Amino acid sequence: MDNSITLYFGTDQTDNNAQEIAVGTSTGEALRAGGYIDSSDSPIIAALVNNDLTSLSYPLEVSSRVFPVTLNSPEGVRVYRRSLCFLLALATYTVLPDAHMVVGHSIGDGYYYYFRNREQISEDELERIEAEMHRLVQADLPIERTVIGYSDALEHFQARGMTDTATLLEHRNHAKVAAYRCGDYLDIAHGPLAPATGMLRSFELLAYKNGFLLRYPPEEQPYALQPFEDNPLLFSIYQEYRRWGEVLGIGSAGRLNRRTVEGNIKQFIWIAEALHNKKIDAIAEQIAAQNTRVRLITIAGPSSSGKTTFAKKLAIQLRVYGLHPIPISLDDYFVPREQTPLDEHGNYDFESLGAIDVELLNRHLVALFEGSEIQVPEFDFKTGKRRITERRLRLHDNEILILEGIHGLNDALLPRIPGEMKYRVYVSALTQLNIDDHTRISTTDNRLIRRLVRDHQFRGHSALDTLRMWPSVRRGENRNIFPFQNSADVAFNSALDYELGVLKSHALRILLGVKPHHEVYHEATRLQAFLHNFIEIPEKHVPATSILREFVGDSGFKY
Repeated sequence: MDNSITLYFGTDQTDNNAQEIAVGTSTGEALRAGGYIDSSDSPIIAALVNNDLTSLSYPLEVSSRVFPVTLNSPEGVRVYRRSLCFLLALATYTVLPDAHMVVGHSIGDGYYYYFRNREQISEDELERIEAEMHRLVQADLPIERTVIGYSDALEHFQARGMTDTATLLEHRNHAKVAAYRCGDYLDIAHGPLAPATGMLRSFELLAYKNGFLLRYPPEEQPYALQPFEDNPLLFSIYQEYRRWGEVLGIGSAGRLNRRTVEGNIKQFIWIAEALHNKKIDAIAEQIAAQNTRVRLITIAGPSSSGKTTFAKKLAIQLRVYGLHPIPISLDDYFVPREQTPLDEHGNYDFESLGAIDVELLNRHLVALFEGSEIQVPEFDFKTGKRRITERRLRLHDNEILILEGIHGLNDALLPRIPGEMKYRVYVSALTQLNIDDHTRISTTDNRLIRRLVRDHQFRGHSALDTLRMWPSVRRGENRNIFPFQNSADVAFNSALDYELGVLKSHALRILLGVKPHHEVYHEATRLQAFLHNFIEIPEKHVPATSILREFVGDSGFKY
């Protein structure tokens, strides 16, 4: 039997860089054989093997195309941050072996952590944990991927007090469990980690509220920590939803799966939807209490946050309080296509504020607030031109405008409208669920899965189309939405703790269309592995008025 395989290095499709190596050679060894050398500024932290992201200890078994993943790449940043979480868990177990540390949500360039079995962490304890992390970095200990038997894994995590990790395994039946080991510390694998602790030299622990932050460098400067920027509005929303999750007994994927298997998920869905409706009602009540001053509600949020359905549900609740909402579409105020700004690639940048006719929008709004009548414009996306319609609009008593769009929190959109006349709402899917004790669920991933399903259902886009487009969408959000989120009067969390169980079957089927020769294959396999942490929940239980229906279909609202 031939014990050698052929490797091709790089991302091009030529074969002149092929080498024969032994079966079982690690990707790290293979990259060195291919002439790739670490850079001190951006070391190799992982590898792409046939476009699938792997650790450097991954054994190669078939002929493959191999390419290094460096720290200054999006994939490398994700590996670095995941590895920092592993390093923190290892150090905390060493310093406070009886503490039940749980990862929370992201705040700025960092993750919030708290302890389930204690009120807070002392300054001395935090300093000791950080000192232990630095010691581990100096020791440059190997972080090795391994597999252990199912029963051994379950027993290990139960003994270590990692209850959510053990609960996650309850609903799996694989004979072997992938894990990462450093010394005698073991944690379940949810993706590749750095090859050694010595690579994880840039981090900071910062006391925050009743827990602390694990701070990491931004993507564009992988070894340079930036000053901390607080986000109290989003933190309060996260905490509110986490308390709800604790009351309902759902804080992790394992506990959600247990609820599903036990057969009482339908009641949980009703409660989750009721909490959504309660929050929307509270927002409507706040607006109604200011209806003599507030004449315009602006709604903004990142892609697939559920802004459209939120606006419709809010409109219903406003009517309960005697207000009559009138929707205004920001899309109808696009400038003619030839006047649209271009992005760095020379393409039309429709997400730029410059793509909006700010002067016309403000002139119309001022006219409406002064009691005058306007002719509502309509933008024709086929011709790229705006036309004036026969529709006329005048505001009457108890009527209030609702403007939904990505620039809704940016004061530069409405410079002529006084602040007291605006009520600004920020909408995002800020899930409070974790996968297990030390692994959070990214709100960005939550939105990406929503978008994969929606774009396939209603826009005819394949998973390949959506995954290729997503980095551009994220750049637009970072530029046009996230810098303004703290200016909102209120934030609404559109995440539903049960939604990934519903989205799973849709998304997995769609993701099968992404093949190993596609450059985004590693994203598809990462999302597939993530979704396998959830047991499917029947879509029939989702109410027709749920925000989730905006993505899976059969909504009671028209879009």
